[in-house]
Amino acid sequence: MAQTTIPLYKTVPNSRQDASYKEQSETGKDGIIRISKVTNPTITIFQPEEINNQHTAIIICPGGGYSILAFNLEGTEIAQTLNKWGITAIVLKYRLPSDAIMKDKSIGPLQDAQRAIQLTRMNAKQWNINPSKVGIMGFSAGGSLAATASTHFDKTVIPNVDNISLRPDFSILAYPVISMQKEITHMGSRINLLGKNPSEAQVKEYSNELQVNANTPPTFLVQASDDRVVSPENSIKYYETLLKNHIPAELHLYQNGGHGFGQKLPEDQWMDRLKSWMVHNHYLN
Repeated sequence: MAQTTIPLYKTVPNSRQDASYKEQSETGKDGIIRISKVTNPTITIFQPEEINNQHTAIIICPGGGYSILAFNLEGTEIAQTLNKWGITAIVLKYRLPSDAIMKDKSIGPLQDAQRAIQLTRMNAKQWNINPSKVGIMGFSAGGSLAATASTHFDKTVIPNVDNISLRPDFSILAYPVISMQKEITHMGSRINLLGKNPSEAQVKEYSNELQVNANTPPTFLVQASDDRVVSPENSIKYYETLLKNHIPAELHLYQNGGHGFGQKLPEDQWMDRLKSWMVHNHYLN
């Protein structure tokens, strides 16, 4: 697989300088690569073989509670599977919200997601992508980011002089943090993104189930009922709101699987369900 890593920006927006804040990468005993303290966000582009190319792109947002990125489990390993389907997979190494390096940490990750979408469409011809088949995929807190990008695309938080659409064409959300409402949110993600005492307006703004409208992209959701980290109510409420707004949506809620299963469940390959959904909706042939 051909892969290339490029920086998102020449000059990173919304940034403060902190010489002591340096990116770290550690591989745990579980084999998961955990990246933290990202200051220079990048995208890594995994391109399929030309004969296999579906001209579809998916930007992947790994999770980790907005404190780390589970970069292989929910990033590069997913990209390799998507590549086999003929999809250009783009793994986003986004900045994790931090007052140390951001003027406004609540918009930092969203800036990087919007920039990844913008860059993908700007380079669509060069990367052999159909600019109307650009999706976003997120896991856990990366699902929060993907859902935010899918509901806040009219709120442009990056320079966009060419008025390139920042709306994903479709969304794939795996065990996502959707809500910031304290009854169902993942509190660690909420604190990292919004601080310990966010205003009611901030909580509402980033509770993505409250931000769905008729222009929200079609969405595929997957979660396990026994998820003890992120309540399945996050996926359910988002799905219900999509239905109310007549948005094509599919929810797979498995009995068992816990949290953080990546692309593998004990008894099913949920990404086979995803592939069928993509074919049904003409994102894949």
